[in-house]
Amino acid sequence: MNNFVFENATRFYFGTEGIEHVAFELTAAGARKVMVAFGGASAKRTGIFDQVAAQVASAGAELVEFGGIMANPTLAKVMEGAELAREQGVDYILAVGGGSVMDCCKMVALAAVDVLPEDEFWAKYFQRFEPVNVSPLPLGIVVTATGTGSEGNGGGVITNGKTKVKTGADRPATNARFAIIDPTLTYTVPQGQKISGGYDSLNHMMEEYFSLPVGDVLADDLLEAAMGSVVRNLPKAVANPEDYQAHANLAWASALAENRVLKSGKQTCFQLHMIEHQVGAFTDCVHGLGLAAIACTYYRHIYDASVAALFQFGRFATNVWGVSPEGKTAVQLAKAGIDALDAWTREVGAYRTLSELGVTEDMLDPIADSIVCLPSSLKVLDRDEVRAILAESI
Repeated sequence: MNNFVFENATRFYFGTEGIEHVAFELTAAGARKVMVAFGGASAKRTGIFDQVAAQVASAGAELVEFGGIMANPTLAKVMEGAELAREQGVDYILAVGGGSVMDCCKMVALAAVDVLPEDEFWAKYFQRFEPVNVSPLPLGIVVTATGTGSEGNGGGVITNGKTKVKTGADRPATNARFAIIDPTLTYTVPQGQKISGGYDSLNHMMEEYFSLPVGDVLADDLLEAAMGSVVRNLPKAVANPEDYQAHANLAWASALAENRVLKSGKQTCFQLHMIEHQVGAFTDCVHGLGLAAIACTYYRHIYDASVAALFQFGRFATNVWGVSPEGKTAVQLAKAGIDALDAWTREVGAYRTLSELGVTEDMLDPIADSIVCLPSSLKVLDRDEVRAILAESI
């Protein structure tokens, strides 16, 4: 197991009626003017916005609306929110939504305090990846769609519309002070978004799992249990939008996947995410479905790169998918696990080709050219192999 520092300052309120804790948190923080941020019309249509607004009023604070956060939040949207927060004297932010709203709000909380021109803000935090040297506005989160796990970390994945680069980093300083995870709030999420979120959650775990070290590593035991839970529960949640236990399991697995618990002690190579992020930057596709279009092709490129890779993919086949190792070579067992993932991807309705998501042949080279190849994978890719993976996924 690698050395690690574990840090998480977010308080999680898990279960029904969690929104009732919002007023307590705002009052305890002395919040006077609260920006409530959300995506589209669903926050108001479902009544969740009104519930949050009532909590803000109960805390004796004034509410400032910031809506229209898109599925792949842009740098321009971050700057818009930061400017609004400064103009209105906002002293607390509430993110109401899924990962996109959460990610955007973390960067709004930072940009509202670290006042920089748009290009310099991007250069500082998304090119040079400098540490946070200010105190961002405090942030609270009400989760309405699970998958990214953004409620439990400081990650903020943002798209630069000018340069077509989508990237981010986990900065503990931007962690939310608290997160409300009420599984019933995810019941009304459209099926496509629910499938995408579940697939994203599983991919977080897989990319943590398929990194060094391998062997008798506690993180891998925890990851196998969490992956198995997603595999079992996503089909149940899709089949029954009000299956509380299925939605609860998915919600907590999503949070655990990215609150730094499951990944501790692992290198956590997110090469697949790096590839999909650039697909998203060029097409604005749904993140989880972009991952589903690439994942099995990617894993078929790396599973036999080394003895360690074969071992880990074989363990994945046996312990996550229940594939019997009897009569199989190491290569056959590893391939069987990837085939099981492929079959499940199709079963839950996540499977797409990149062409279905808007990728055209003329995009392959620019996308491949823009992707960062990470050094921590079980197999380190180069630009040409990335392009091959994209071409095979189209």
